[in-house]
Amino acid sequence: MNPPLKVSTDIGQMDTELIHGYLTQSYWARGISLELVRRSMANSLCFGGFVDGRQIAFARVISDYATFAYLGDVFVLPDWQGRGYGKKLMTAVFAHPQLQGLRRFMLATASAHALYAG
Repeated sequence: MNPPLKVSTDIGQMDTELIHGYLTQSYWARGISLELVRRSMANSLCFGGFVDGRQIAFARVISDYATFAYLGDVFVLPDWQGRGYGKKLMTAVFAHPQLQGLRRFMLATASAHALYAG
């Protein structure tokens, strides 16, 4: 049995350097600066996934909170993939009170399509 995932939207709890380290190696944000990651987080609704106090997952939502939201920068660290944590993170994102009633939720991805289909 996997340890439980705690999801938080408190940016103060998130490991910005870990997030930057993952994103700068990702196919969609390769080479992104730490400053740009910080700015993007400050202007988004961010979700951190934590196991035993350690951040293992991240997602952020850019939205007008009325009609549209864009889901971006979604990841689960490689050592934690395949355990259902990505689905749990997405469940928390889509259940967030500020994101209810939107007409459109968009994600552009080249991978893990089934994860986001729910």
